[in-house]
Amino acid sequence: MDTVTGTLVDITTPDGTADAYLVHPDDGQPHPGVLLYQDAFGLRPHLKAMADRLAAAGYAVLVPNVFYRHGRAPVVALSEYIDMEARPDIVGKIVPLMESLTPETTERDAGAYLAWLADSPLVTDGLVGITGYCMGARLALHTAGTHPDRIAAAAGFHGGGLASEAPDSPHLLAGRITAELYFAHADADPSMPEEQIRRLEDTLTEAGVQHRCDVYQGAHHGYTQSDTAAYDAVAAERHWKELLALFARAL
Repeated sequence: MDTVTGTLVDITTPDGTADAYLVHPDDGQPHPGVLLYQDAFGLRPHLKAMADRLAAAGYAVLVPNVFYRHGRAPVVALSEYIDMEARPDIVGKIVPLMESLTPETTERDAGAYLAWLADSPLVTDGLVGITGYCMGARLALHTAGTHPDRIAAAAGFHGGGLASEAPDSPHLLAGRITAELYFAHADADPSMPEEQIRRLEDTLTEAGVQHRCDVYQGAHHGYTQSDTAAYDAVAAERHWKELLALFARAL
């Protein structure tokens, strides 16, 4: 495990400036790039700690504030421990932010993030990896489909709405994806019901996408997020094992 250095950076996008967290091994060498997409609660100390752990495994990790159009992180003030039942007001603040991210803005933003990684001397030449959580899993799948020439591997954990009946559901991009994919669903997750899990699996298989989809039994939506009430330590460690194995193969 490498020691790491983390800094805040600004990324110019077609729509403004996105603040982001960048962390990389502290060895003066370039490393494979990874784009880490946030959950709905946004860029905060817990996500930075996740990025630090990934960087310590040998990656240059970029965590953009995908809600940057609404302000710099933290866009929504949160307590150190997030309990949705204790803070029902959070939903009303976060949902509009999530809904403001359209497929078009997601594609533009992803292009800016990937270009920034390509230009950074801290990142090796070549394709990058993505990992996404909650809404970030949907962003990861969408980015793999809209920027296939830049993505070698993409993973999503406790993602919601990955294969809905909406005309812009990200699973419909499967035919464009060239990356290896890994998705780990929570079996107690109403945002990704069994019919969507099956639809995602069937669509990726029919498109010939190299992938694996697992269901983590007993896990809830948000199981990787240790600063929330949904955290599941066993499922979270399984996520790390699968994610690091994916990136070791592909990057």
